[in-house]
Amino acid sequence: MLAGILLTANCLGAASLSFVNIAPARGQTEAQVPFSALRALNLARNTAVQSNGGLGRYRPEKCMFEIENDGNKCLISTTSAGYLFRFRGGSPGWQQLNLAASVETEIRISSDGRTVLGIDYNGTPR
Repeated sequence: MLAGILLTANCLGAASLSFVNIAPARGQTEAQVPFSALRALNLARNTAVQSNGGLGRYRPEKCMFEIENDGNKCLISTTSAGYLFRFRGGSPGWQQLNLAASVETEIRISSDGRTVLGIDYNGTPR
């Protein structure tokens, strides 16, 4: 009897797997963003957060969470030397509440996205 229950459960499990629709991951048909660009974006954002007191005190501009191959307004330039980001930030909720940013950050990240080459500016928005 127990063997019959286990067999039925296994058959149901296998049957239910046949209905799973495996669609391609989002973005597979779109141009892929290089891993170095993703690393650079994350490193720049996290460095700014740490430099400005952590997430309890500071949140970077929305564009620092957008993964796009082209058109990310925070990405100023990409060269063989690396990535240059310029973005604003402020206290948690500043953008959602339409408040003015309190900090502007300009940061350079290496071309492999693993190293902060420099924080060129981190102060009052210019």
